[in-house]
Amino acid sequence: MEEQFILRVPPSVSERIERLLNDSSASSSSEDASLDLSFTEDGRSGTFQIGNEKFSASLLDLPTVVESYKTYDDNVLIKTADIGQIIMVREEGDPAPEGIECKHGLTPPMRDARKRRFRREPDLNPELVQRVEKDLLNIMSGGTVENHIHGGERVKANPAPAPKPDAIPVEAAVNNGEAERSDSDDSLEPEEN
Repeated sequence: MEEQFILRVPPSVSERIERLLNDSSASSSSEDASLDLSFTEDGRSGTFQIGNEKFSASLLDLPTVVESYKTYDDNVLIKTADIGQIIMVREEGDPAPEGIECKHGLTPPMRDARKRRFRREPDLNPELVQRVEKDLLNIMSGGTVENHIHGGERVKANPAPAPKPDAIPVEAAVNNGEAERSDSDDSLEPEEN
C-alpha cells in the first residue's frame, strides 16, 4: 500500500496548484512551478511554499481513518491506502490549530466527530491498572490474587463462595427430577405394550 495524506489549502492556493498541474507547457525552471513542503524538528508544524510565497502548515491526525481507492476502468476499485493525517495549510492571519488532532473530519457529518461519535476514554488510576496487571500475571502463572489495600488498610481478597451442597440442579427443578430428554432418546427406548 502507498502512504498518503490529505493536503487542505486555502482557495487561492488551490487555484494556483490546479493551474500548475493542468498547465503542461510550464517548464520546471519557472518560478511559480515550484512546490515545497518542509517540517520543523517536531514533525507537526512547517511551511508550504508555492513559487515565492510561503504559508504555515500543520500536520494533524484525523479523528477517523479514511480509505482511498483508485480505478483503471471505472468499474473495479482498488484500495490504495488508509489515510489518517491531514496537512492544513493556512493563510498568514489564520490561527494555528490546537493540539495534534483535527477536531473535525473531512465532511460535514463528521463535524466535531471525536466528541459526538466516540465515547470518552475512562479516567483510570495508574496504581489500580498496575495492580490489576500484576494480579492477572499472577493468575496466569498459576498463583492467586494478591492482597490489596482498601481504604488505607490491607484486605485479603475474598475467595469465591463455594456452591451449597443441598442445592437442587436447575434441570431437576424444571423437569420434576427427570433427566432432560430429546426426541432421539424416545427412539432408543422399547415401547410398552
